[in-house]
Amino acid sequence: MIIGVTGYLAAGKDTVVDHLVKQGFKHISLSDILRAELRTRGKAVTRKNLQELGNDLRQAFGPGYLAQRALLTIDDKEDWVISSIGTAGEVAVLRKNQKFNLIFVNASQKTRYKRIKARKRERDPQTFAAFKKLEAKEAKGGGAQYRAFDETKKLADIIINNDGTLRELHRKVDKAAYVFKTKRPSWDDYFIGITNAVRERGTCDRGKAGCVIAKDNRILTTGYVGSVKGMPHCDEAGHLMHEVINEDGTRSKHCIRTVHAEQNAIVQAARNGVSIDGATLYCSMTPCFTCAKLIINAGIKRVVANKDYHKSKLSKAFFKAAKVKLDIIHKEVEQYTNMK
Repeated sequence: MIIGVTGYLAAGKDTVVDHLVKQGFKHISLSDILRAELRTRGKAVTRKNLQELGNDLRQAFGPGYLAQRALLTIDDKEDWVISSIGTAGEVAVLRKNQKFNLIFVNASQKTRYKRIKARKRERDPQTFAAFKKLEAKEAKGGGAQYRAFDETKKLADIIINNDGTLRELHRKVDKAAYVFKTKRPSWDDYFIGITNAVRERGTCDRGKAGCVIAKDNRILTTGYVGSVKGMPHCDEAGHLMHEVINEDGTRSKHCIRTVHAEQNAIVQAARNGVSIDGATLYCSMTPCFTCAKLIINAGIKRVVANKDYHKSKLSKAFFKAAKVKLDIIHKEVEQYTNMK
């Protein structure tokens, strides 16, 4: 699993991280990315410089930039804890990994100020008034690129109040980790997981995709990319490529030997007399324009795609006009062989 840790100043975030590391988690800190960058630039590692560099990088590359950097180093086969999460943009990027969960660590202002005084760090606020002023700035933020802990608190899966003993904190962290490990997937995650299994039956490696159509959380039909019934598949006879001139004048090549996953799922429903009116369609990527028109006419009201499709502009426009809700779980474009 991947556990993110966020929270107000001196709430005990580092203590939570240390406990998880002792339980076998590997640790990566977004602040460490900034520290390394400051050293590369020959600047002192101060709280002010860290904040200014973080704001500059988020302004230049987007509010989730540091989280993107962190995800590049994470191996999904291990348990990780990510600290120094301070913006909603960073949380949004980390949420792209289905194993991610967020803990917000909290404590009363007076308790946290006592901890500030006890740790005696040179650059910490020296008065309660200065502490409250700094906290107000970091809680509310100053725009999309600034740390805003009030926003990360709203996005947390679990809020841990750390006003008690160290033993109580450890017990709460252990309980949170257990909840994350045993948490049931959402219905969307459940059906997308089944879609990923269905796609393995696909026989065209250029657009290997799967589809599940469900209603009232019950599977009605499935489909995957494959050739017309009785005809050879791409993995037997090779691709049957067809060049298309797109609306913007660009040219692209498509394999036309196969029937798309969405089309096969709709056809299977028709053959078996199963109504899919008002259903939700789950698919590997945003449907192509032809599939989008079939989906609309079939009466499907919602489409959930695991990833986006690089030629999805018209599909999205038609879905919007037809009031078919489109949700794309992972905003990145699905990559496949010889994609054009």
